[in-house]
Amino acid sequence: MSESAPVVHVRAIAAGGDGVATLGDGRTVFVPRAAPGDELRLHNVRTHARFARADIAEILVPGPDRVRPPCQHYLADRCGGCQVMHLSPAAQRRAKARIAGDALRRIAHVDVSDPDVVASPHELGYRTKVTFAMQQGRLGLHPVGDPAYVFDVRECLIADPELRRLHAAVRDARGLLPQDDARVVLRLDRERGRHVIVRTGTGDVWNGGKPLHLALQRAGIAAVVWWHPEGGNARAVAGAADPWPATVFEQVHPAVGAMVRHAALDALGDVGGQQVWDLYAGIGESTVGLIERGAKVASVESDPRAVQVADAAGPIGPRRITGRVEDVAATLPMPDAIITNPPRVGMAERATDIVKKSGATRIAYISCDAATLARDIQRLGSAYQLRQLQAFDQFPQTAHLESVALLELG
Repeated sequence: MSESAPVVHVRAIAAGGDGVATLGDGRTVFVPRAAPGDELRLHNVRTHARFARADIAEILVPGPDRVRPPCQHYLADRCGGCQVMHLSPAAQRRAKARIAGDALRRIAHVDVSDPDVVASPHELGYRTKVTFAMQQGRLGLHPVGDPAYVFDVRECLIADPELRRLHAAVRDARGLLPQDDARVVLRLDRERGRHVIVRTGTGDVWNGGKPLHLALQRAGIAAVVWWHPEGGNARAVAGAADPWPATVFEQVHPAVGAMVRHAALDALGDVGGQQVWDLYAGIGESTVGLIERGAKVASVESDPRAVQVADAAGPIGPRRITGRVEDVAATLPMPDAIITNPPRVGMAERATDIVKKSGATRIAYISCDAATLARDIQRLGSAYQLRQLQAFDQFPQTAHLESVALLELG
């Protein structure tokens, strides 16, 4: 070990989960797997004009919140699926609260304290969907900073125990999967039915669906097997004639997802008799909640499969539109209130313009990325004021945070 290798003190966790420290030349350095309070010797320092990135060569003094990660892959394989498993659960929530508060103060220019973060009921075993990559027969994930390589995953501890059983059986039968350049999605549906979705590249053909289904049956696992070629439609190839559409988006942590949804509905207050927009409505769970509270609902969702699920399972009454929010929201009846739940990239700028001009008195914004939430609040400008911010640890062991912001007109 070179004595000239830089030694730093980690002061915080940045968005994305890296530790933040300062090099001797004053540049901020971002270090994966670092914990606040760590004193570290670094190596592989990559400098840029205003910042640097580096890896841990040696932990000289561990920070008070550093714990031993329970996962065999987290340190040994530098698994990129989780980012903060080396921190205690309380420290993870403190770091996420700081990330959320900092984004809103810095990007949206609002005076807000770091939010309290509601803990997950489970720190491990919560995910109902996990996506693995295939590479030279290895069924696994990518190491931090190395998206070109896939290491073999023996067990993913944040996956639901039923998914871990499914993963073990699929792993034993991985010779039936495409051996390179494929994605294998394992998920549980809302009835806890098991699904294996094999995603292949353009022009690739996969004929292993029925043999894989038989192999899973021999292992005592009932599952629907899907093939989803790039640019084409997913179709079930074994296990069910009329299956639940496994490619439709649902929250991967249903328990906390329900907490978030109820918090957003509660934030809107009394919506009885009011016109409410449900934007990025997904399979219509918020729409159902609004109707149960007496609202008249118009919903927008771009995925036609999700709209079909909502129509089949939801109540009669809401006006459902299939399309992009920025393309169709302006055609809806003027709202009294809005609930919006966009993907991680946030709302399209045209969508925020429509919301800004809608005249809605209250907006409940469900966000899975503090930076895009802050950007969208900034786009809304002085028309809407942030009145409430709630946060939820929906994805323990990762740097991701779910939050609900209540915005009020004027």
